[in-house]
Amino acid sequence: MSIEKHFIPLNITVLVVSDTRTDADDVSGNMLVERLTEAGHQLIEKKIVPDNIYQIRAAVSNWIADDVVNVVITTGGTGVTGRDGTPEAVQPLLDKVLDGFGETFRMLSYQDIKTSTIQSRAIAGVANATYIFCLPGSSGACRTAWDLLIKEQLDYRTRPCNLVQLMPRLMEK
Repeated sequence: MSIEKHFIPLNITVLVVSDTRTDADDVSGNMLVERLTEAGHQLIEKKIVPDNIYQIRAAVSNWIADDVVNVVITTGGTGVTGRDGTPEAVQPLLDKVLDGFGETFRMLSYQDIKTSTIQSRAIAGVANATYIFCLPGSSGACRTAWDLLIKEQLDYRTRPCNLVQLMPRLMEK
């Protein structure tokens, strides 16, 4: 007997990490908002913070502590320059790292940008039952991550498994 599964909308926040972008010229963050709402999810908040580890960590920490938020997506600050600190800001907050996300993201990115993908330090994990995805700042990288990885994993209907079905068990001891 086949049981039809229904879409479960999640509450998602988007954090844009940039010293120069504003809401008016933020292509990547706005694209993520558009894609997640088109998929049926609810945008709880979108925020832009400078490339500052402590401001990034504060924003993500506040969302992790908010029981309403299911997913945090960051864009920007995952490169290798002196100002790129998103992984350093977020990684200490993670209860578990989803290593396969970064590995798969770089594998998929290789098809478009070849060896330049080694410059990406995209990461994902779970903190306080909240999924966190840290993406590069380019719109192409955000498109790849959302369209080819995140969208399906945040859809309860995806088989053989998805991240949504695990949500009730994330706080198990």
